[in-house]
Amino acid sequence: MGLFKRNPFGHILFLKRWLIRILGALTHRRFKGFNTLEIDGSEILKTLPDNNVLFVSNHQTYFADVVAMFHVFNASLSGREDSIKNIGYLWNPKLNIYFVAAKETMQSGLLPKILAYAGSISIERTWREKGQEVNKQVKMSDVSAISKALKDGWVITFPQGTTKPWKPIRRGTAHIIKKNKPLVVPIVIDGFRRSFDKKGIRIKKRGILQSMEIKAPLDIDYENDTMEQIVEKLEYAIEQHPSFLKVIPAEEIQSKEESHKQRQWRY
Repeated sequence: MGLFKRNPFGHILFLKRWLIRILGALTHRRFKGFNTLEIDGSEILKTLPDNNVLFVSNHQTYFADVVAMFHVFNASLSGREDSIKNIGYLWNPKLNIYFVAAKETMQSGLLPKILAYAGSISIERTWREKGQEVNKQVKMSDVSAISKALKDGWVITFPQGTTKPWKPIRRGTAHIIKKNKPLVVPIVIDGFRRSFDKKGIRIKKRGILQSMEIKAPLDIDYENDTMEQIVEKLEYAIEQHPSFLKVIPAEEIQSKEESHKQRQWRY
């Protein structure tokens, strides 16, 4: 690899590699040390193609969720199963992993800008801006950027567009799926809201059991499934369909991860 080789977004891969190594080393103890990350299904990652894979997940913090996924993805590809033990996997990280994030968030400080270089596809939110509800037209350049990232590698997206649970799936994700026909892999996370502040930077509480479940790719008929059908499949897959509210006790709706506290931790 040439020293100044760039990805399709113009980022220098040599620099991106070192950013992932350094950020990974700095954040590893947040998921295996101060807190514990329980992983299930990571063997699926080793069976996926190198590109056109879309990961869809529920969302609990701005940054900790996606940082944990970078750890899990690279650990699995390095031969670890359901484990991020021994950070040697960071030496040769997968460089074509991207995540969709709000441009407003990724431009809010030095750390977000560094994280953006590590793999962000920054888009303009069409439904919220500076804390206010808005209704803006989708920018086709944002759609094209996500398509470009899928053509190059793996993309992580949080289709609810918010860290609040039980919010509806944005139809834009279904549009991306219909347009690009990616392999769609659902991920369900828990415990991050209790571990970190909303941004996912400050550790709010230690000794929390976090969890990440990676599910088998969804069965989607790209030609015949409607947008509504795809949205519903996503809601069920990431366990954010309204029907889940009927089976979860009211006191656990805001923080479902409380149920993990009685489980035995795996270090």
